[in-house]
Amino acid sequence: MTPHAVSVDELLEVALRAAAAGAAVLAARDPAGFGATEKSSDADWVTAFDVAAERAVRAVIADARPHDVITGEELAPELPAEPSGYRWSIDPLDGTMNFIRNIAYYGTSVAVMGPSGEWLAGVVDAPALRRVYFASQGGGAWLDETRADGVQGVRALHGPLEARGGTLLSTALTYDADVRRRLVSELDGRMDHFGDFRRLGSAALELCAVAEGSVDAYLEYGLFEHDFAAGGLIAQEAGAWVHRPVLSPAVNGLPTREEVLSVWTGACVPGLEESFAPKE
Repeated sequence: MTPHAVSVDELLEVALRAAAAGAAVLAARDPAGFGATEKSSDADWVTAFDVAAERAVRAVIADARPHDVITGEELAPELPAEPSGYRWSIDPLDGTMNFIRNIAYYGTSVAVMGPSGEWLAGVVDAPALRRVYFASQGGGAWLDETRADGVQGVRALHGPLEARGGTLLSTALTYDADVRRRLVSELDGRMDHFGDFRRLGSAALELCAVAEGSVDAYLEYGLFEHDFAAGGLIAQEAGAWVHRPVLSPAVNGLPTREEVLSVWTGACVPGLEESFAPKE
């Protein structure tokens, strides 16, 4: 099927509705309904909420864009007979351990790639934070937020607007013991350029934190495409330097854990990358 041109605004509108559908499932968080089963380790869980949220996201996309390919974390790739050339990448619940333990940094991540292989629109909807981060190619990055005082508003994201002290690095140590030991050994040298570090427990929201200027840099090994697809675009459209790993095609299913642990994802204030990013 020949790709039919569609505006990024149209795609973003679908992404916003799809992510909201997934986030609505997460907002109904009930510990009695977790049904958690072991995934790759005691610290990495999949719950009934993951699958329910992904089904909700896919239903919105399939209704609006029935000829688009859909890939995600929990369900098999959806490959229509006459593909449009557009592909969606879904993480229904990024920050699963946070979700289980009632730590607010979790959400639904939805992004769409165009026929040329570029990310065109992305949304990270974090219901417990009452924040929706979103971006479209060339359209900038934005945050729709309801503040603690109940005031709701939308604002553009530009990352840190000026140099500042106390720079923060957001990073993670992974669930793999061997990789974790190596990263711990590298952390001291990496911290030479930063005042402190943070770990939010959600790759998508850490990329959004760079976009917002909450942290100055982010680095993590072991991410799948659905982990960074939306957040990476949001950070990029906010003006951040972004590094995405090259992984096996998502239409073939999830790459192996060994493959994702060998590559890294990063984002930072432009110009800061030489101070923390691994050498290629």
